[in-house]
Amino acid sequence: MSQPAPLHAHKLSTDSFIPDESNQRLLRNALGCFGTGVTIVTAATVDGPAAITANSFSSVSLTPPLVLWSLDKNSSRFLTFSNAENYAIHVLNRHQEDLCMDVARNPALLSDQNLHMNDFGVPVLDDCMVRFDCSLEATYEAGDHVIILGRVQLATQHDNSDPLMFYRGDIRNLASQNSTAA
Repeated sequence: MSQPAPLHAHKLSTDSFIPDESNQRLLRNALGCFGTGVTIVTAATVDGPAAITANSFSSVSLTPPLVLWSLDKNSSRFLTFSNAENYAIHVLNRHQEDLCMDVARNPALLSDQNLHMNDFGVPVLDDCMVRFDCSLEATYEAGDHVIILGRVQLATQHDNSDPLMFYRGDIRNLASQNSTAA
């Protein structure tokens, strides 16, 4: 069986590139073409609630109920969230752009909020679209990030509004559109 030619032996189109350290912005822009929802992950610390904005959330499995999100190893919040045995993932609605940006800038922002604790001792937001209360299942090293796999212990759907989206480096609102089945 013949081996495929090395990638560098193929002629690349003008829209193609081989990702490397010199063109990380190109890769980031390409990845940004995949629209994602926006979440805030919360955990309890000895200093109070900790929060981080993440758009790397994804479902993994229904049986058992597993979800994942990725945490940047260079984040100032890395130790807090990589060591959290329990955490909550809040899927944000289109009205929560300010909260998203405020948490991204200030990890202690929720310390001033009157948050209640879920059954696992994690501070939670009540006004998000959906909340997943998770326990840590596993972590996986993945380049400059750690993939955090969580087992969903409880899922709570709060509203049916439109989600807040991250697309091409910007926060976007997804407008509801009525569709008719053909």
